[in-house]
Amino acid sequence: MSTNQTKAQRRDAARAEALALQKKQQAREKRSRLIVLSALGLGVIILIVAVVMIFMEGQKTAMEKVDNFPAGVVEETGIPVGADGVAGTENEGAKTLDVYVDFMCPICGQFEQLNGASITEMREAGDVTLVVHPISILDRMSDGTEYSTRAASAAAWVADQAPKQFSAFHDAMFASQPEEQTPGLSDEQIAQIAEQAGVPADVAAGITDGDARATFGEWVEASTEVATSDPDLANPQTGQFGTPTVLIDGERFDGWQATGALTQAITGKAPSAEPSPESSK
Repeated sequence: MSTNQTKAQRRDAARAEALALQKKQQAREKRSRLIVLSALGLGVIILIVAVVMIFMEGQKTAMEKVDNFPAGVVEETGIPVGADGVAGTENEGAKTLDVYVDFMCPICGQFEQLNGASITEMREAGDVTLVVHPISILDRMSDGTEYSTRAASAAAWVADQAPKQFSAFHDAMFASQPEEQTPGLSDEQIAQIAEQAGVPADVAAGITDGDARATFGEWVEASTEVATSDPDLANPQTGQFGTPTVLIDGERFDGWQATGALTQAITGKAPSAEPSPESSK
């Protein structure tokens, strides 16, 4: 059989080879398009997921974004204190006294000076569960040191790490309350107050080295946002939130300025003689 090809045969062979090459090229191009389309599709999916996640994150409430809460916290923003003065405990069946405080707030200092002793007496007698809500609306009053946030974070830190000393620390912070338009207390000074209140040195060190703020600063900010945006906590006269805000069993109580009025509102009993803020100075 002859191996020589006619011109027609060579032409047909060339065409077949060109057709085969064309099919291979088309197959490669198809694979490339599939790869590109798959990559684009994956990119679109990733973009959609990212957008959805950003949207969902934006839909979260302030508290849903918080990673760390003080142990025993109630209603997300409150630190309850029962008869023994231990954070995270409650007096079963007792009335609830919610107090929203800013450690820089001078009116909060007046509230504590006027009512602190009677609150302790009622709490220890089992008449009331004190719920402290540390917030920070007065950072602007501390010459840029954000004292309100630092102090509230320290209170949360003590409640979480040294709950037995929380009441003593809370009272000591108000006893050493700085004036507005000052830098406030340094973290070192807050830590010293904590130790003087019986907080273990290693826990107090967490205030100095910034662990308290790093752990609970976000919670303080969220608690502040929740409080300031709650219309039920707004002062009916101004329409704005302020400190101290005092609630008895969830009902706003503005009569705490009168000596003994808070005791009577909680226990229904005639108040015992209590020193006025001026006489206790």
